[in-house]
Amino acid sequence: MSINATLIAQMIVFLILVWFTMKFVWPPIVKALDERAQKVAEGLSAADKAKSELAVANKRVEEQLSAARDDAARRLADAERLAQSMVEEAKGRATAEAAKIIAAARAEAEQEVVKAREALREDVATLAVKGAEQILKREINAGVHADLLGRLKAEL
Repeated sequence: MSINATLIAQMIVFLILVWFTMKFVWPPIVKALDERAQKVAEGLSAADKAKSELAVANKRVEEQLSAARDDAARRLADAERLAQSMVEEAKGRATAEAAKIIAAARAEAEQEVVKAREALREDVATLAVKGAEQILKREINAGVHADLLGRLKAEL
């Protein structure tokens, strides 16, 4: 009978242990497992949400980069057009300035030609007077014959 009484006592102790475990030990373990599962599920949903937000952010970044590239290309084209217009304007001003310089040089050359003609007339008049002086073997007074010399200059 001792084996049966020991077996029954062990069964009673086992049942008390199962009851105690089910009542006091198992609920906190199940609660901890449920909380852990909930945290894992929340972490996975947060990861999915972060992944979708990252995809949206990447799309937004690509759009902004595309807009920035377009803006940069547009500004570069504007700068090139502005530079081209500035070059054309500078060429126009340089051409106008060159025309002014050429006109001034022509006017100056014309003045020099006039001066040279006047000097040549003076020299011819002086030579004519000296030639006439030598032909006549007498001296001609330039002050007395100024009118005659003026007409001679005008004729030359």
